[in-house]
Amino acid sequence: MKTWKKVLIGVGVALALVIIVAVTVYESRKGVVTVQTGKTLKQNLASVVSASGEIKPKTYVNIGANAFGKIVRLYVKEGDRVKKGQLLAQLENVQSSADVNATRASLQAAETDFVASDAALRTSLADLNRAKSDAQHAGLDWERAQGLYKGALIAKQDYDVKKAAWEQAEAGLAQAEARVAQARAQKDSTEKHIAQNRANLTHVSDVLQKTTYEAPFEGVITNLPVREGETVVIGIQNSPGSTLMTIADMSVITSEVKVDETDIVNVHLGQPADVTIDAIPRKVFHGIVTEIGDNAIVRSTGVATSQEISTSQEAKDFKVVVTVQDPPSELRPGLSSTAKITTATRSNVVSIPIQALTVRTRADLENKSSDKGSVKAASAPVDPAKHKEEIQGVFVIRNKKAEFVPVETGISGTTDIEVTKGLREGDEVITGSYKVLRTLKPGTSVKIDNTVPKKEEES
Repeated sequence: MKTWKKVLIGVGVALALVIIVAVTVYESRKGVVTVQTGKTLKQNLASVVSASGEIKPKTYVNIGANAFGKIVRLYVKEGDRVKKGQLLAQLENVQSSADVNATRASLQAAETDFVASDAALRTSLADLNRAKSDAQHAGLDWERAQGLYKGALIAKQDYDVKKAAWEQAEAGLAQAEARVAQARAQKDSTEKHIAQNRANLTHVSDVLQKTTYEAPFEGVITNLPVREGETVVIGIQNSPGSTLMTIADMSVITSEVKVDETDIVNVHLGQPADVTIDAIPRKVFHGIVTEIGDNAIVRSTGVATSQEISTSQEAKDFKVVVTVQDPPSELRPGLSSTAKITTATRSNVVSIPIQALTVRTRADLENKSSDKGSVKAASAPVDPAKHKEEIQGVFVIRNKKAEFVPVETGISGTTDIEVTKGLREGDEVITGSYKVLRTLKPGTSVKIDNTVPKKEEES
């Protein structure tokens, strides 16, 4: 055989070997999926609910106008610290002061009339006592005269005089009693006039008092929307009145946030929270939950559902108040804040990355079992509802294949979630990519590649 033929045969054999090796490698790698993995670890977990809101003092009051009038004097300016009872503002009070003076004068006149009526009553009582004495004396004389007249010891003229004197005394007694009754009625009337004038004085004094505004407690003037010379009005029906100023007790500061309705069930009084304030970056303030709202608030309108006429399917929030511990003096009401409320903690629990969790239907798992040779299971009747049942679990790497393991979970941290059943410490679970986890089937051969960043792939 010639040399060139030997070379040609050798080259052909070499090419055949290369093709066989390439086909073998291709077939061995056919169906292998590249995945990223992570290990189940034991660590401490904390479940956190994050919500945004604003800084508010626990105690504050909007001082509104209690009377119609012009502001003649403002004694404070915005930012001033005031004491309880300190004078804040003065409205024009010429008419109300005049009403108080007139009513006070009427009350004094009524009190003077009462003194006079009381003296008249005492005089009438004295006259009544004298009339009673005279009537008693005349009655005794009349009785004696009757006995003497029957014994013919006195003349008829003397008898008639005694009788007339007794009748006159009885009439005087009746007149004295009537004067006493009249004096008592006059005294009662003056007492009623005094009560009426005192009530009127209370009324006009209250009107006068409402032209003067004092601080209800110690605090800071956080809002002063009016100026001297402006006219303020009181609220009527659905029309709100003028607001003179807002006083806030800045000794107790809260962060009032809105928690999503899906998280509110995990929030309870007394839970710790970390509060951050946009105006004070890189600083965390500690606090505790001190108030949880009972009524849901529609997110788009800010109106409580109890105040709405029709039901709404919009997203809802609940008000949660976090009292800030040791607040700095530079805090101001209305500053934007974020509260991270720790709703639960677990120590030394088995956990996995949250992205490792996935869901498969029972049909997916049963189809995999039937692929392994379970002919009877494939031909058995299947409940359609049960067939579509979703099972939560993770894919665990075992013998270079992805095995779906159902798991039960506990609390969720920021990036990890507690596994209460189904996994052990050290198990290697598939964490990505998102597209792979969504389409991966149980039993698929996998290749681990953790050298590249784990990216979420769009479908």
